[in-house]
Amino acid sequence: MCFADYYLNKYRIYPDYIKNSPDKDLNIIIFIPCYNEPNLLNTLNSLFNCKRPKSPVEIIIVVNSAIDENNEIIENNKKTLQQANKWIKEHNKKSFSFYTIYQPDLQKKYAGVGFARKIGMDEAVSRFNKINNKTGILVSFDADATCDENFLIEIEKHFAKNHKTKACSIYFEHPISGTEFSDNIYNAITQYELYLRYYNLSSRFAGFPFAFHTVGSSFAVRADVYAKQGGMNRKKAGEDFYFLQKIIPLGNFTEINTTRVIPSPRPSNRVPFGTGATIKKFEENNLTHLYTYNFQAFLDLKSFISDIDKLYKIDDSKLNVFYNDIPKNIKDFLIANNFEQAINDINNNCANLKNFKKRFFAWFNAFKILKYMNFVHVNNLKKNKIAEASRQLLKNLKLNIDIPNDERQLLKIFRDIEKNRILNLPNLGTISKK
Repeated sequence: MCFADYYLNKYRIYPDYIKNSPDKDLNIIIFIPCYNEPNLLNTLNSLFNCKRPKSPVEIIIVVNSAIDENNEIIENNKKTLQQANKWIKEHNKKSFSFYTIYQPDLQKKYAGVGFARKIGMDEAVSRFNKINNKTGILVSFDADATCDENFLIEIEKHFAKNHKTKACSIYFEHPISGTEFSDNIYNAITQYELYLRYYNLSSRFAGFPFAFHTVGSSFAVRADVYAKQGGMNRKKAGEDFYFLQKIIPLGNFTEINTTRVIPSPRPSNRVPFGTGATIKKFEENNLTHLYTYNFQAFLDLKSFISDIDKLYKIDDSKLNVFYNDIPKNIKDFLIANNFEQAINDINNNCANLKNFKKRFFAWFNAFKILKYMNFVHVNNLKKNKIAEASRQLLKNLKLNIDIPNDERQLLKIFRDIEKNRILNLPNLGTISKK
């Protein structure tokens, strides 16, 4: 009986694609969803040029499309598959091997990046299951991304050093200048990455304990953790966010900031939201500014989270007093979301403050915070340009630095913060120093 037998029997959709046996010491498998990708070889070359870790590595590319896909994309996929297979014959090594999976007939209801990622992850888990390596590392990547040369050795070192780590996010940086894309695209990706970092750091500033990046090209998870949590979903967009929100609250979720994934800033129409969709919207509508959540929403959230200990075993009369002491934005949202009943249920099922907090943040989770953000910006607050919102965050972090107006300079500061290059930071929630 191996560690993932139950998961594979119950949740896996397709049988094994790869027939040969894995190396008994296999410890890292990278999975790459690939749909209508013209430059997959750039990605493969980037991974091939990485410094080799001590243990064997496999890279699984999932070339996929829907059952009713248009002929142009089907032909592009076939061309990509042919190029990849030719490249693999010339580059495969015994301890560093590449495999392609061709799945052209995904059900239209589910066809998308989530399903493709699930196929790759399930295949990887099956590979680890054959050698019963429950701590094998599944690394998520994208078919238009590249990475630094130390990418693989840093992943190996991180998990070897941090034995309790269940999963982690990996530091990323989009290219924000160059000649491959238009100035408008570089402007758009600069603001979008700034938004990602603004939202993450603002959530940490507010005291939310589970604030981490959830980028599909930049995370890794242990094989047994993946199997125990029911695997990847088949969502057409946001699959990475939904999957990692099952993993992060388990604890021992860390960050690798000693290497870098470089996702592409190109526009895309496969997903309705996210990086590619945002860039496409900028390009099609000639937008110059990205608007985001007003920083006041995070200040109100911080005020609320700092007082949640008062909610432990609170009675109804004191709950009314608590309502009157918190910001109106939070109060309105909580009332609209049956907060009184939720707190009563939480208190009725916990024996101590530690357990209360665990149950509280299971209810007031990342989905709830995003719902709160959207709620208050419909009813009370106006969104701000990302540069202005970012400046407000930096002012509140009190880093004793000059705060620029330029988005690229702001992004550089945020990158430095998240790579821990700025010292004497205030408490940023559960930010990992590892």
